[in-house]
Amino acid sequence: MTSRRWFHPNIGGVEAEKLLLSRGQHGSFLVRPSASCPGGFTLSVRRQDEVTHIKIQNTGDYYDLYGGEKFATLAELVQHYTGQRAGPLRERSGAPVELRHPLGCQDPTSERWYHGHLSGKEAEKLLMEKGRPGSFLVRESQSKPGDFVLSVLTQLPATADHRPPVTHVMIRFQPDGKYDVGGGERFDSLGDLVERYKKNPMVEKSGAVVPLKQPLKATRVNAASMESRVQELSKAADASGKATQGFWEEFEMLQQQECRLLYPRKEGQRLENKPKNRYKNILPFDTTRVVLHGVDDSVPGADYINANYIRSDLEEKAGHGLGKVYIATQGCLQNTVSAFWMMVLQENTRVIVMTTKEVERGRNKCFRYWPELRGSREYGCVHVCSVAEYQAQGYCVRELQVWRPDQEEPPRTVKHYQYFSWPDHGVPAEPAGVLSFLDEVNRTQRSTPGAGPMVVHCSAGIGRTGTIIVIDILVDLMRRQGLDCDIDVPKTIQLVRRQRSGMVQTEAQYKFVYLALQRYIQREQLRLREQSETREESDYQNVNAVSADPGRSPGPAPSGAPAATPETSGGMYDNLLSPGR
Repeated sequence: MTSRRWFHPNIGGVEAEKLLLSRGQHGSFLVRPSASCPGGFTLSVRRQDEVTHIKIQNTGDYYDLYGGEKFATLAELVQHYTGQRAGPLRERSGAPVELRHPLGCQDPTSERWYHGHLSGKEAEKLLMEKGRPGSFLVRESQSKPGDFVLSVLTQLPATADHRPPVTHVMIRFQPDGKYDVGGGERFDSLGDLVERYKKNPMVEKSGAVVPLKQPLKATRVNAASMESRVQELSKAADASGKATQGFWEEFEMLQQQECRLLYPRKEGQRLENKPKNRYKNILPFDTTRVVLHGVDDSVPGADYINANYIRSDLEEKAGHGLGKVYIATQGCLQNTVSAFWMMVLQENTRVIVMTTKEVERGRNKCFRYWPELRGSREYGCVHVCSVAEYQAQGYCVRELQVWRPDQEEPPRTVKHYQYFSWPDHGVPAEPAGVLSFLDEVNRTQRSTPGAGPMVVHCSAGIGRTGTIIVIDILVDLMRRQGLDCDIDVPKTIQLVRRQRSGMVQTEAQYKFVYLALQRYIQREQLRLREQSETREESDYQNVNAVSADPGRSPGPAPSGAPAATPETSGGMYDNLLSPGR
């Protein structure tokens, strides 16, 4: 979980219910400071049209739900219970309490130097990689939820003396809504505090000055704020009209990180594999390449294809989690078609996305690797039959039957989507067509239980391919988590570039990712507004006040499942069937 926007430091139980019932859906949740247990917290979860409040204990040594698993941080506890639909978290009655959609808290500032949920080590790495002396950022405190930390790069690591290169200053958020750095002047906002210490730098106990010279801008943005971020990035240009900030600046920063992603590509450089590469210098990383199985081991390079797995979450274990897996590959050459179809069968791929024409501007971009309509062909040991084809707005869909005659498995249906509307140079004029195309592609992918990775290719398998995959990863994130999630376009591109070199090639493609996400969010916001208008107004007083009977013996929780302990506040929040402790 990359964001802790689910933490709301300044609300009580009534406000939590109003937020969850007006903005949330079934499974939406937030965490807030406990009103009845100083130092503790409360997990508030929407369940249909009611809200359940669960106490979180902070012993000083660990966090838990007054029993069950123990965690070092609040974030780890929330992450553990989020998205587990069978759920280890249950009421005493045994009914599950599902945490599906974190309900985001508004950032305390819109300034780009605010990075939200970032650990101290992550802040240090970011500042030392991208900053220069005097670069600074502000982040949430992990050890003291509700407070913040100012992290400043005071000197370059190479020139560092006995002092650490990054200084961290705790910013306390006081009960009266003021901010301070542990005494001295108090400020109405984080922005006021930062401006004060930019003009009058703090001094460490050692006497060293902590200069705030230039902010290290965050690329993270709350999905609901995407439109304002796009506007900000679009208008950043110098007097000549040439962009020196905005999209250009972010993309150039991303390009400068490429030297950190030089992973081995030895297999593609082997003499026997060189003829299988469409472009001699665009090769798959060895660490993530697709290896063909069941091939003749006596033939050098028989297991090679210029293709990489792309995972939307590199930390997920195989078979776990909700992340997506793709295969990014080049457009087929005549001598690689049989390897391509072997890969499709081996990976149980049911959807192929092709974002190029076979020939563009007189240049071969991809060899035709499928038969004519109602025709069939053998490609090596794989038989392919074209059974149907239809034209849609800007793309063509082909239904193919694929099988190996030497094996007993029945033919598999593979849908082939060829997108025609991406120009040879540049990007589509507007993103609505690409979003509709991806809607259809994903509908097919989801309709096939157990389907393997979607194969995506253009010609080189990095530019349009990378753009399509990055858009799809982030749209899928919003589809699962709602519009309260955080989006980080550069970080997502870095993620896919760690798995295949050069994904998203141009500034125009980079900007198009933002524009596609903006259009998707606008579409979702409109849908939610229309949905809200047609729904009858709900009564916020949806939780019956039930006095807990102290003499009643609570029923046992299911074996191995911690029982949710409700937070009590004069009976108002006793919406669990069992009494609180």
